Amino acid sequence: MTIILNGNPYQLEAECSIAELLKKLGFDSKPVVVEHNQQAVFPRDYPTTTLNDTDQLEIILIAAGG
Repeated sequence: MTIILNGNPYQLEAECSIAELLKKLGFDSKPVVVEHNQQAVFPRDYPTTTLNDTDQLEIILIAAGG
């Protein structure tokens, strides 16, 4: 299955949750903002939000700076 991740096609072997994808990408312990099909997703919903073929996902890493 293919999703669109930050504007680019991304292959997934099987259906997974946002939490599972974040872990796979190494973002599971980092502060991120996630948009799923143009809707913001609360972090509490990452484990229960399932990704499907052709879904669009934007992941933005929050970085502090000065």
